Amino acid sequence: MRMPVIFSGHGDPMIALRKDEVSMTFEEVGKQFLAKYGKPKAILAISAHWYTHGNLLQKMENPPKINDMFGFPKELYEIPYQVKGCAELSDKVAEILGASVEIDNDWGIDHGVWAVFVHMFPAADIPIVELSVNGDISAEEIFEIGVKLSDLRAQGYLIFGSGNIVHNLREADWDNPNGTEKTLKFNQEIIDAVLKGDTKKVIEYEKIPNASYAIPTPEHYLPLIYCIGAADGDGAKVFNNVCNLGSMAMTGFIFES
Repeated sequence: MRMPVIFSGHGDPMIALRKDEVSMTFEEVGKQFLAKYGKPKAILAISAHWYTHGNLLQKMENPPKINDMFGFPKELYEIPYQVKGCAELSDKVAEILGASVEIDNDWGIDHGVWAVFVHMFPAADIPIVELSVNGDISAEEIFEIGVKLSDLRAQGYLIFGSGNIVHNLREADWDNPNGTEKTLKFNQEIIDAVLKGDTKKVIEYEKIPNASYAIPTPEHYLPLIYCIGAADGDGAKVFNNVCNLGSMAMTGFIFES
């Protein structure tokens, strides 16, 4: 059975501590995934928070959980989420991407991954390898990397992207539990494009009205494009179609055959 591809919005790190609609949906997605597919051999995670020059790839036995955020309550930093790495998966990704990828163990499992997985896969018993978001290449090239990685799914690996369709911290309103009109419109444009299989529109997101507001910097959006490529034409289901903080979209997708 071919593993699905999951893209998830992660929003602010406090989602790791919250019990709300979004975190409860993470839990349900994880339970349904494990019931249907069982545990994957490992997870290839592509997080907005590892945004780099070039394609960097972890190959560590015990990748550390890193607290790449500042100014939050002590309890957030004390959340445990220690997982194993997977040398086999690292080697397979390195083989697929060839000379374009470099092993780099200066990072770890960042909050774009663990803040979701403490709800989705709370046992922390699935090995994780992170692949960085390459800030030096075009969205089209990122899509092609996703296409190349899609073969991993048939080998028992889950591909997981973490970011946000709308992520504008400069416009964030911490007292707003909903999204602004611009956030809602852009989020829905992308949802509609994904559900229709309009890959071109997702890749050429800068042409969509309100793109400069929704995505002032691309690192949180680009994990979706890796996932679209890895989905290999599979249909998508939406989860957490929720906008909050004014300028944040928590929308996620599961791509399945």
